[in-house]
Amino acid sequence: MKPSPPLHPNTLRPRLPMVSGDGAFSRHLAEHGAKPLVRGAVRTLQVNVGKLCNMACLHCHVEAGPKRTEIMSREVAARVVELLRANPEVEVLDLTGGAPELNPSFRYLVVEARALGRRVIDRCNLTVLFEPEAATLPAFLAAHQVEIVASLPCYGPANVDEQRGTGAFDGSIRALQLLNGLGYGRSGSPLQLDLVYNPVGASLPPPQASLQVRYKEELRARFGIEFHRLLTITNMPIARFARALDHGSGAGAYLGLLMQHFNAATLDGLMCKTLVSVGWDGRLYDCDFNQMTELPLGGGGPRLPRTVFDVERLHSLEGASVGTASHCFGCTAGAGSSCSGALR
Repeated sequence: MKPSPPLHPNTLRPRLPMVSGDGAFSRHLAEHGAKPLVRGAVRTLQVNVGKLCNMACLHCHVEAGPKRTEIMSREVAARVVELLRANPEVEVLDLTGGAPELNPSFRYLVVEARALGRRVIDRCNLTVLFEPEAATLPAFLAAHQVEIVASLPCYGPANVDEQRGTGAFDGSIRALQLLNGLGYGRSGSPLQLDLVYNPVGASLPPPQASLQVRYKEELRARFGIEFHRLLTITNMPIARFARALDHGSGAGAYLGLLMQHFNAATLDGLMCKTLVSVGWDGRLYDCDFNQMTELPLGGGGPRLPRTVFDVERLHSLEGASVGTASHCFGCTAGAGSSCSGALR
């Protein structure tokens, strides 16, 4: 096993504060007769390749933006490929950021993972497709049958531009039309195109199935756009979104809303049971939200690996505790929420 490489200087900053500790979530589990969360078999490696982004969205739990300097090195990216090769039970490489496409190792990760027969997901903000360095990116994604999960908070411009910046909606529509032209999102096409909805403010998403129907009708009628699925994702009360809430109804009030709508029926489908989150510096976490609050794998439990360089076979994580905190109410409220949309 390789020793951990030196960490990027930006990892030496103080830990980010969480809205509250784990106590409230653990109590809710006990009150509903549920056991503490533990891991099953790892099916997905979700890799945050860096916080650099061409946008700075209000809801972004990563706090990504054009000035962020945290970028995954080729050494860490190569180790991710080694883990995929050593763990054939892992079915999906899920690439996120920031804008993952801005990382110099993005195409390397795609090519290597596809050569190993793994599904690859690109969590795309759409407008990045028009950055100068991305001129050949749409054709590259199509050639390697990369699945695109694209953020589009509404089918009209007002909400999108409010959340993501002026002109974001128009750019997103142009990008979707470009992707449709390559075959993405078309009925029967192997080029999967899913859209992501998240609320603009402090509320839970509406029912996913009915909102998908509305999205399909509106985008087809207005812009001739087709896509496969709509995924509804609850905003997490952490980082940039939590601070935005503090200027309005307050992060505490939003957390109260999530707690009030806790749904024990979502627990079986939580992504933290089958996913390992890899930070841009190679650190390991139970999910992307834990990564952004710097809650380590298993809550920092003993004998658990710290980085991608400290583990070889991921089945060794089965049965380990999942690190939880107050933001876990976001995944368990209402119909539930995961990187694959609603859970119920």
